[in-house]
Amino acid sequence: MASLVPDIVVDALMDGGDLPTRRRPRLRVWRLVVLLIAGAYFLIPIYAGLRFSLENDAGHLSLYAVKVIPSEPGFTQAFWLSMRLAIVTLAITLVLMVPTSVYVHLKFPRLRRVMDFVTILPIVIPPIVLILGVLRAAPLWLRASPYLLSLVYVILSMPFVYRSLDAGLSALDLKTLVEASRSLGGNWFNTLWRVVVPNLRSALLSATVLTLALVLGEFTMASLDLWTTLPVWIYQFQQVDAHVSTAVSMVSLLGTWLLITFIVSLDRSQSRRNRRKTDS
Repeated sequence: MASLVPDIVVDALMDGGDLPTRRRPRLRVWRLVVLLIAGAYFLIPIYAGLRFSLENDAGHLSLYAVKVIPSEPGFTQAFWLSMRLAIVTLAITLVLMVPTSVYVHLKFPRLRRVMDFVTILPIVIPPIVLILGVLRAAPLWLRASPYLLSLVYVILSMPFVYRSLDAGLSALDLKTLVEASRSLGGNWFNTLWRVVVPNLRSALLSATVLTLALVLGEFTMASLDLWTTLPVWIYQFQQVDAHVSTAVSMVSLLGTWLLITFIVSLDRSQSRRNRRKTDS
């Protein structure tokens, strides 16, 4: 009959030692302190902005600044310009970066270090230097279009998008997937669209979130290119009514946060459905 006493207990008693005790998780105070400091660093400015935007000139609570946002001159045009630039930038970025990243991983893996170096340059080069160089070199018809900013934003978002895709591709057995698809008669487009892209869902969502956050919050290039995007409008309207300008900043911050949360939740819901299918 097998003994019901665990071996570790028997060994401890034979050695004359005490029974092993289960370690209790200790709450490390320094972790709590770091979390509180980080939370205060982010939340106190947001609280101050919300409080200022919800006050009138007399210091009383009022929703006037929030209610008049849609009717303020230039707000609608600036908002839709920022949204158009975000959509165009995202489309161009994904069309360029996804095939390039897949091709480098599949055919030229030794060039990954070169790609890492090239894609880090937009972080090193200041945006003001980049936009001044583009404005001097770009033709007149392109400088007259706001979508010149989309082309520049593609360069700015390249470090974040490439690293998201690189991490996603590194987690895949890309060569096996592509060879299996090609052996079944799939061409390169179908292989990329139906095999590779579905497996890069998390990486693509991360790239989307980073690109949208960058475009919707960029100020320097848009102001130097003389286009009134939402951040430029907020800065200019601050001289007219600081309460309304701050309210727009808070609303745009909340809207961007909700948009990013929605995009991230799509990936989580899809992952849960895949787990349920796997478990069943």
